[in-house]
Amino acid sequence: MAAPLPERRRPKTLSDYIGQKHIVGEGAVLSSAIKSGHIPSFILWGPPGVGKTTLARLIANTLDRPFSTLSAINSGVKDIREAIDNAKRKKFFNTPNPILFIDEIHRFTKAQQDSLLGAVEDGTLTLIGATTENPSFEVISALLSRCQVYVLEHLSKEDLITMVDSAITEDEILKKRDIKIESYDAMLKLSGGDGRKLLNILEIFVNQQPPAQPIVITDESVEKIIQQNINIYDKGGEMHYDTISAFIKSIRGSDPDAAVYYLAKMIASGEDPLFICRRMIIAASEDIGLANPNALLLANNCLQATHAIGYPEARIPMSQTAIYLACSPKSNAAYMAINNAMSYIKSHPNQPIPLHLRNAPTKLMKELGYGKEYKYAHNYENNYIEQTHLPDEAKNEKFFEIGNSEAEKRMTAWMLKKK
Repeated sequence: MAAPLPERRRPKTLSDYIGQKHIVGEGAVLSSAIKSGHIPSFILWGPPGVGKTTLARLIANTLDRPFSTLSAINSGVKDIREAIDNAKRKKFFNTPNPILFIDEIHRFTKAQQDSLLGAVEDGTLTLIGATTENPSFEVISALLSRCQVYVLEHLSKEDLITMVDSAITEDEILKKRDIKIESYDAMLKLSGGDGRKLLNILEIFVNQQPPAQPIVITDESVEKIIQQNINIYDKGGEMHYDTISAFIKSIRGSDPDAAVYYLAKMIASGEDPLFICRRMIIAASEDIGLANPNALLLANNCLQATHAIGYPEARIPMSQTAIYLACSPKSNAAYMAINNAMSYIKSHPNQPIPLHLRNAPTKLMKELGYGKEYKYAHNYENNYIEQTHLPDEAKNEKFFEIGNSEAEKRMTAWMLKKK
């Protein structure tokens, strides 16, 4: 039985690799490192289906390095130690470092990442990690400081079309079929920019056609066949963004049933739970904010709990938080205030800070009037004293408008009293 099309089309050399010219093109940083024969440990950060695993394998093949892989989904500290021990056994005298590739490295716990530090530091192995999440948030600083980070970009429309065309003309199975493409749009849309998924779509479509007959690929025929054969939700594709959008809008719309429905849809489809939790933190500030400040605390605690326990149990605090956010009173006052202030600053840059608000750590600064006439609010009744805090040009601007939730009304009452 033939291997799947994405596996058959996996590039054998770097010259066959599609996309990411900014790091592997002629004269690019990673390309130059490969040519020198000395590559650092590094992390490939990018969306699904852009060639992270393929690139790691190609680098190992090009440099003739021993290559082993671990998946953060099903590997523990014991597996990491075994991989390090194997790397030590393969390293003799001046032989190059073996390469250890870790897919989805952002899913490793701190303890698992800590176990890599010594081997990376002393050169026992060269680490190549792959992640779809910002490594600044998901990789411990000690490991991150020992690795370069290379950002992989979404494949362009031209890259994806090249991938389809080369598969049709060069693949050992597809090139035997008479295939004509009238439009690429449906395939590209359904793939969500994921090259691996794009090739799966092409193969599914071709396999549904009668043998020995010409194949015409149209948008209508692709949508009809593909939606009958694959789960369209994909963590890197269009439905990923549509579903998280529906989830957030359900919270904003105070609909707990819809919020839980879309949460369940994402969990069932394997969505990264930390991605969902981060979105709930944003919603807690953007859509609830001052109307219920506790929402932000609960959302942040949900992120920490989910990080600690993982699936499947994490679905419970995630559900609790989604329902709480949906049922909370809503206010976008804080969101609008920062947007208003940033918009004003963009059009009125570099306004001088009033002298009485400036820091005065030196004698010269004090002589220049820095900090002079500043009134310390706690020295006055009700811890308030009228004074100007905005630059002169902005002193009449109002960026923050208090909303009409009960919590904000209480805040308004205090604000009015201080006047």
